[in-house]
Amino acid sequence: MSEVQDFIRETVTEHTVVLFMKGTAQFPQCGFSGKAIQVLRELGVKKLVTVNVLEDAEVRNGIKEYSSWPTIPQLYVKGEFIGGSDIMSEMHASGELKTVLQESGALDD
Repeated sequence: MSEVQDFIRETVTEHTVVLFMKGTAQFPQCGFSGKAIQVLRELGVKKLVTVNVLEDAEVRNGIKEYSSWPTIPQLYVKGEFIGGSDIMSEMHASGELKTVLQESGALDD
């Protein structure tokens, strides 16, 4: 599992915004992943990297271990775990997610 953990660590630290999800941004494979993409699009995230966990069972299990969070999708901003789609939705409603993304440089404005 260490290679998978290295891949996850490198992915979340080398990219500003990373979403581990089921499917792709263009074709989400579950409602929660679709909601997460919708929130990020509404906020205008430009530099989004997505990882389709359905393509690799080791990554799907490894991300849960990495974050100690049992569900997917999982959002990372500047290497920090933010949460899943419910937390993203709550943070979006309060304006907190926009602030976090602005501070990270992920938004144009």
